[in-house]
Amino acid sequence: MKKYLTIFVCLLSALFFAACQKQDTSVSKTGFYFDTVIKVTLYDADAEPELESCFALADKYEKLLSATKKGSDIWNINHAKGKPVVVSKETISMLQKAIDYSELSDGAFDITIGELSSLWDFGENKDTVPSQKDINAALPTVDYHNIEISDNTVTLKNPKTQIDLGGIAKGYIADQMKAQLRSDGITEGIINLGGNVLTVGPKKSGDTYKIGIQKPFDDSGSPIASVDITDASLVSSGVYERYFEKDGKRYHHILNPKTGYPYENGLLGVTIITDSSVDADALSTTCFALGLEDGMKLIENTKGAEAVFITEDFTLHKSSGIGSEIPFHEN
Repeated sequence: MKKYLTIFVCLLSALFFAACQKQDTSVSKTGFYFDTVIKVTLYDADAEPELESCFALADKYEKLLSATKKGSDIWNINHAKGKPVVVSKETISMLQKAIDYSELSDGAFDITIGELSSLWDFGENKDTVPSQKDINAALPTVDYHNIEISDNTVTLKNPKTQIDLGGIAKGYIADQMKAQLRSDGITEGIINLGGNVLTVGPKKSGDTYKIGIQKPFDDSGSPIASVDITDASLVSSGVYERYFEKDGKRYHHILNPKTGYPYENGLLGVTIITDSSVDADALSTTCFALGLEDGMKLIENTKGAEAVFITEDFTLHKSSGIGSEIPFHEN
């Protein structure tokens, strides 16, 4: 039996904002960027101009960092057939940040997975497993060492290598939106880029933002737990976000760069909480790829980062700061 979670359902079910809904005045806007639904809510009735500025940034960064947007920096790199491409300073910064996480994870997180991930389609009514022949052909293109950066020029040493920033770009963009809002004097709000959530400041009321952690495979959107955060980001990666079932086997979108197939490590999901959304974004994928033991070790050795891992038996495994430094409520 097929079962899919659309982007919109995933966005609605990933998080809930019960405490936030108590705000009396707010402005919000929803749009579609980076192949996902995004929503920004600001708790200031006069903040329409600042809200529009956020979506101007969304448009700007999609035109820089999207692998599917013709003419973007990443699209140009991927279609240069190994020739050098001059890109923006921000694209260079984004690529260097991603490479740092590739180094940290020994390639478990790798943004050159584009050629491989293009073989898989997790959209509605798609349930085709790529052939082993096609996977074998794509695997050699996946190696972050193929990215060569010199000043503001990027060259792919393997012309068939394809960059995909899907595992880190939304976090970077959320951070840029928050920085812009701060500079504009906005002190309260929520940035939600397809489930990548970043809260802006403490509330004037003194309340925290209560954010739910999605219960895997629960289409009703019920949370399995929630945390109380202030001026922080929460990002989750899980097998329940995009997947299909074929011949009794579930295939999800978090691919192992070494095998070409989805990771099978006993995890259903990983939620990361940090001050930086770009770090939360990259760490959620990295920790999922590393598995429970190594992923938890990484979190415990990363200053300012906390995590909740969900294993296949729906057991919650919390890092040391969850429940102490960060209030935690299990449902």
